[in-house]
Amino acid sequence: MGSSKDIAIGPVAVVSLLIGSLLQNELDPVKNKEEYLRLAFTATFFAGITQAALGFLRLGFLIEFLSHAAIVGFMGGAAITIALQQLKYVLGIRSFTKKTDIISVMRSVWSSAHHGWNWQTIVIGITFLAFLLFAKYIGKKNRKFFWVPAIAPIISVILATLFVYVTRADKQGVQIVNHIKKGINPSSVHKIYFTGPFVAKGFKIGVICGMIGLTEAVAIGRTFAAMKDYQLDGNKEMVALGTMNIAGSMTSCYVATGSFSRSAVNFMAGCQTPVSNIVMSTVVLLTLLVITPLFKYTPNAILGSIIISAVIGLVDYEAAILIWKVDKMDFIACMGAFFGVVFASVEIGLLIAVSISFAKILFQVTRPRTVLLGNLPGTTIYRNTHQYPEARHVPGLVIVRVDSAIYFSNSNYVRERILRWLMEEEERAKAEGQSKITFLIIEMSPVIDIDTSGIHALEDLYKNLHKRDIQLILANPGSIVIEKLLSSKITEHIGNNNIFLTVSDAVRFCTRKSMQEP
Repeated sequence: MGSSKDIAIGPVAVVSLLIGSLLQNELDPVKNKEEYLRLAFTATFFAGITQAALGFLRLGFLIEFLSHAAIVGFMGGAAITIALQQLKYVLGIRSFTKKTDIISVMRSVWSSAHHGWNWQTIVIGITFLAFLLFAKYIGKKNRKFFWVPAIAPIISVILATLFVYVTRADKQGVQIVNHIKKGINPSSVHKIYFTGPFVAKGFKIGVICGMIGLTEAVAIGRTFAAMKDYQLDGNKEMVALGTMNIAGSMTSCYVATGSFSRSAVNFMAGCQTPVSNIVMSTVVLLTLLVITPLFKYTPNAILGSIIISAVIGLVDYEAAILIWKVDKMDFIACMGAFFGVVFASVEIGLLIAVSISFAKILFQVTRPRTVLLGNLPGTTIYRNTHQYPEARHVPGLVIVRVDSAIYFSNSNYVRERILRWLMEEEERAKAEGQSKITFLIIEMSPVIDIDTSGIHALEDLYKNLHKRDIQLILANPGSIVIEKLLSSKITEHIGNNNIFLTVSDAVRFCTRKSMQEP
């Protein structure tokens, strides 16, 4: 039902930790095991309802607040976080922190260095990690061997499992998957709370977990969509994830979403369509029903190595350097997402990135660009004097272009900025001995809209100029803008004859009028 071709669905660390902590705030999982499970299914149901409702209400545009820069930072931070989490498997650490930030992880790693590391596990993990990275290098170096990195993970699992079984390395402290109960989960439709005091609690937990899961899934989906150059439909993703979690709540599952590590493995294996999820689901189903005993001796180290090799290439430092060169504000959003994920959590990183993106939008809306225009010699074209140094000032005129709609949020700034341009040009004209400024032309073609505050700002500007014997001229206002100017009757003050189709027409009028004056 979704539009992502690469995203792999399942339980993820962030949502698992989140729902676990929220559930434990309400119920003790040991003393109230049955109620705890029922509340988990109820929360999952409402998480699905929340996600699907957002999709049906066409609120997929919300994901647009995750800019490309934020996704690059999020992707790099999540890749490092996921890789660090796998150290417990690669190093054979049994007691490991449940936190995901880099400080907690590295503290846990070093505190267990003297007594918690297992050298046999390290040998297995490092050996197969080197093999996987080498296979990836071969596939990248020569396109004919694209299949090598694709089959390397399953070969690693088979070889590592056989090695542990033959050598009985599990007796030497190598952690293995161990016994997996055969069979599938029973139906849990009758366990969801639809009445009673736990409904509200389940709804609250579900909404929180659903939103976090949705944000993470869409961020991951957009990451891989950008890599393969296709569009992600946020509304479809919301409906798909919501439907999935509603169904999951009825089959003994808790909140699932897009998994960064599984999606990375999926991507590395060369998946092309969402059918990869069906294949994965089928394999898991067959594994649970038939071949779970065969995975008993699979070492956890090989699973960690596969994930590390999958995510290590997702730290796109070249993209970060390019973002720094292009837009410093975007770079701050990128680094905010990166450090937020690495030093706090995925949701904190995303929150920082979205907050910075919002701040950027607000800054651009409240402080739009205004530029001074000059005439390109030998033409009737008027351009930004900063961009085109050869553009000449027209004596007695100041031409200003406003590069934004004029709303309540920026109307006062636009008026003050235009007056500042006028004051600077008056000082320049006086210093150079030029004629007095008698006309102010505002180029309005980029002004796509104007509200009542913007109209009042224009009226105040007109009154200010009138006191200084400077005439206000408007050039090329759009249809929406001119309709609002006519409705507000401000054109009666400015004068219909002072509104022109182009800047050159306005300049020609001003020049002719200046020559007619005694």
